[in-house]
Amino acid sequence: MKKIAIIINGAGGVGKDTLCDIAARHFKVVNVSSITPIKEIAANYGWNGEKNAKSRKFLSDLKRVFIDYNDLPTNYLYEQYKAFVDSDNEVYFAHIREGEEIDKLKSLIGEGCVTLLVERQTGNNEWGNTSDDEVKNYKYDHIFDNNKPLDEVEKDFIAFLKGLLV
Repeated sequence: MKKIAIIINGAGGVGKDTLCDIAARHFKVVNVSSITPIKEIAANYGWNGEKNAKSRKFLSDLKRVFIDYNDLPTNYLYEQYKAFVDSDNEVYFAHIREGEEIDKLKSLIGEGCVTLLVERQTGNNEWGNTSDDEVKNYKYDHIFDNNKPLDEVEKDFIAFLKGLLV
């Protein structure tokens, strides 16, 4: 069975999770994020799940601390990837914001890993943290335009994924 690892990125609100949900209706999908272990730690110490600019900066800063301390985000994603390889899943989505973190995971996975930037006009171009604000400062393998109606996006995204799985 053909498998693909996709490191997916895009500014907040562009529809990354929606695209992953669409993919899960057509393929066996694993959808993980480098921020997941950071959110778990933050939730244990007072963060209540807000997605406002202050919280996004807090999570970005906390993630940076763990990157520098023990590389928790990349280690977490790579463990999830190894479980994906041993499963019957077909598509592994890893959400990563920072370019150097994208490079780390891509080099660990090697062949069969691509990067994808999702773009959509949202009206918000700055979030006030480097994780979100630097999203476009990376050379992605693919860019997906998510500006169409949902039914058209689904058709286009599934065709895109099928092209990767050939």
